[in-house]
Amino acid sequence: MSSKSEIKNIRLIESKPYLTKAELALLLEKKERNLDKKIIQLIRDEILIPLKKGLYLSRIFYLKNKNDIEEYLSNIIFYPSYISLEYVLAKEGLIPESVFSYTCVTLKTTRQFSNKLGRFTYRKIKEKLFTGYIQKSYYDDYKIKIATKSKALFDYLYYKPIKKLEEIDDLRVNWQNLSKVDLMELARYIDLSASKKMIKIYKYIRKKYDNK
Repeated sequence: MSSKSEIKNIRLIESKPYLTKAELALLLEKKERNLDKKIIQLIRDEILIPLKKGLYLSRIFYLKNKNDIEEYLSNIIFYPSYISLEYVLAKEGLIPESVFSYTCVTLKTTRQFSNKLGRFTYRKIKEKLFTGYIQKSYYDDYKIKIATKSKALFDYLYYKPIKKLEEIDDLRVNWQNLSKVDLMELARYIDLSASKKMIKIYKYIRKKYDNK
């Protein structure tokens, strides 16, 4: 087992919200096979938590900064990305179901990662639609990128394979939790998408739910 006093720059390692393999090489003053062996040892001794290949989290930092750390790391595990879709919809009370995955939107390919912190899923979107998120303060100068509820709803509907508009009624969305301002914001993303499918969906929503 590693003694903390024997680990190079341990205090600095414990102060960072995440660490790349390149950063660990500098901080641990090791490289190649010696670096790999040291990282494996630190994971085994529960000093580091692996997030994905080449990306790690200090267990001490995790224990001291649990609040919203998964939200922050969801932006980092697959970058660039922002939190959206079912996770935000559940958080904003727009869907009744509990969500057990950190659902995100990215400019990269669709991917999924699982680690000790949970499951992180990513859906690819066009660059012009990579918008509609706010930056929430997390720790020091670090920020969490998270969609507004209107953008999360847009992303959710955008990916749904809706063939008939009546299928929207089966989605169990709490439309009453959307204000006029939210609907106006949703309309901006639909205009930006220039998607015939989304235009039809928006008209259906306004006609059926706007006055409820």
